[in-house]
Amino acid sequence: MQVNSERTPTDDVATPDPQPKRRGDADAPDRSAVVGFSAGEREKAAALLRMKRLALGLLIAMAVIFTVAFALQKQYPWLEYVRAAAEGGMVGALADWFAVTALFKYPMGLRIPHTAIIPRRKDQIGESLSEFVESNFLSQEVVQEKLASIDIARKAGHWLSGPGGAERVAKEGGAAIRGVFTVLNDDDVQAVIEGMVRKHLLTPPWGPPVGRMAERIFADGHHHRLVDLLVDRAADWVDANHATVNRLVSDRSPLWVPTFVDGLVGDRVHVELSKFVRAVQADPNHQVRQSIDAYLTDLAQDLQHDPSMIERAEGIKAQILGDPEVRELASRTWGTVKTALLNAVDDPDSELSQRFKSAVRDFGTRLVNDEELAGKVNTWIGDAAGYLVNTYRSDIAGVISDTVARWDAEETSQKIELQVGKDLQYIRINGTVVGALAGLAIFTVAHLLFG
Repeated sequence: MQVNSERTPTDDVATPDPQPKRRGDADAPDRSAVVGFSAGEREKAAALLRMKRLALGLLIAMAVIFTVAFALQKQYPWLEYVRAAAEGGMVGALADWFAVTALFKYPMGLRIPHTAIIPRRKDQIGESLSEFVESNFLSQEVVQEKLASIDIARKAGHWLSGPGGAERVAKEGGAAIRGVFTVLNDDDVQAVIEGMVRKHLLTPPWGPPVGRMAERIFADGHHHRLVDLLVDRAADWVDANHATVNRLVSDRSPLWVPTFVDGLVGDRVHVELSKFVRAVQADPNHQVRQSIDAYLTDLAQDLQHDPSMIERAEGIKAQILGDPEVRELASRTWGTVKTALLNAVDDPDSELSQRFKSAVRDFGTRLVNDEELAGKVNTWIGDAAGYLVNTYRSDIAGVISDTVARWDAEETSQKIELQVGKDLQYIRINGTVVGALAGLAIFTVAHLLFG
């Protein structure tokens, strides 16, 4: 009777089903259906099965020993001690089998109170595990202490400055840029650029800001070089166009004036014009220069405060940048930027790629050699991680409880048993050994006291 009863623990041996059936199928087994094992889970399931068989083997061995010793103990009195040890081993094995099995299922299908703990209380277990992780692992102090011990900045610096680091960053960055350009719609981007041009360039009036900028330029005398250039060009033109001056005078003189008089007048005009230009060129305080300064200063003031001048500036703006011009500007800008970037990232030897790789290597070298910079980067990383943990740790830990809540009760039991079931079988083995020793000790003490 004892031997037959010991065979019930085999019910808890989980065997992987190569084609697991879903819950609710008509021919799905009650307890043995498994929701698809990965390669690692199959190894754990095999190890768990071996340990269960070992524990069951010890129980059967104790039962056989008990049967033989019980049958022969009258002929061989010393077998009473063997019987007591085997009896205690069976009791310990059965008790620990019940305890381990009660975690994952109902022993022998009997709905005994406080059994099948994991399937019945999986949601509470998930919440408790989530709270435990949140309280003990997802704290700002723990995360920052761990990051400080890692010294991420220097490790990243060694990788960035080492062989292949900058190239990998450039490659991944190029892939990201190509991906962005693939996702972006050209018309949408051009519309954004056009909107920005209209908002920041066309909508604000041009007169006042141009006037303020011109006022600063004129007040500092930066326009004098331009005036000098214009005067120099005028002097050069006068020197090189004596015949042109004579022809202009001749064309505008009456027909009755003799030709030689036109020539004399033209020569005189050219000489006086040349003297005038040379005087303006030589004298930085010449009246013409002062007149130009006064005119430009008044123009700057009018652009800021004169409504009519501001309106004229707006008219010039509308002529220069009308709707077609703005759309063409947005199209050209986006097309140029897109083509330039794609050509640069596709060519590892392009100037942009080389400069980017050089900048990455230099930054990595600085992270390795500059202790202050490395400390700042580590501090930034720690602060960012601490902020993320403090802000989102409930959400992060909630993944555990939410995931467990979505699991099927039997699936949860199987997953947990695969992780810890092998170690729990040692409880059954130890229970068998300890029960045998306890049974032997109890029987020996009783025999000595009352034998």
